[in-house]
Amino acid sequence: MEVTGVDKVKFIDCTKSNDFYLFEVGRYKCVPNYSYGPIVRTRTIFHYVISGKGYLILDDKRYDIESGQGFLIPAKCKAYYEADAEDPWEYTWIHVDGPRTMELFNSAGISEENPIYIPKSDSGIILDILGDIYDHSDRECYCYAKVYEFFDTIISLSKNRIFNDVDPRLAYVKSAINFIRLKYSEPISVEEIAAACGLNRSYLSRLFKHATGYTPQEYLSSYRMKKATELLLESTESVSSIALRVGYSDAFTFSKAFKRFKSVAPSEYRKSHGVEV
Repeated sequence: MEVTGVDKVKFIDCTKSNDFYLFEVGRYKCVPNYSYGPIVRTRTIFHYVISGKGYLILDDKRYDIESGQGFLIPAKCKAYYEADAEDPWEYTWIHVDGPRTMELFNSAGISEENPIYIPKSDSGIILDILGDIYDHSDRECYCYAKVYEFFDTIISLSKNRIFNDVDPRLAYVKSAINFIRLKYSEPISVEEIAAACGLNRSYLSRLFKHATGYTPQEYLSSYRMKKATELLLESTESVSSIALRVGYSDAFTFSKAFKRFKSVAPSEYRKSHGVEV
């Protein structure tokens, strides 16, 4: 990526993965004291500092950051960051979100409580990976592969990587996600999901929300809509048939849910994407 002193950014809409969603990559060479925020983002963003230095204020706590390090701004957290007056930073960033995003960042020792990424060796490969995503943003599968490589890299190079045994609470969440992915086409309830995990509804909901940022019902609805979107664009099945395939007993209820998700009715969504039925 050639830097011109202004934002170089690619907006991407890779949302078919069951692990994470990729929305944006970019790079910026800041002027002295360049600042951003305070802001509360709706999606998680990770910055990698290529050169220079600056600081981050996350939820009113300050962190000083230098070249070769990174910093995480989780969704729904108040953040402000500013470049140094004498040695302003240049950074690249990635907007990535979804069910496993925070789990993977946590595996690298990065969290809302500890948002600074400190590598144990040269981490310039992160710049190369995000540059590859920028240069090949029209290749969906390639981008997914590179995001997996990004997470593998920050985990393997992290100085404060977490080596603890898997939290048993996380195993419950994974079981719930697997159950949803297997049973989403059936009229399942949160109570049934919890029962399949051997938990009560309220406890599962707390674990699930903490681990993913979603309630079980929100995840189920989002997963159903993602599958419905794929069927609408990739098949010629009727809306009624698709409704049944993603767990809705009638087309009317499905259409209302889809419109809340996409702000447009299923049939109109098809037409807007040139799908002839």
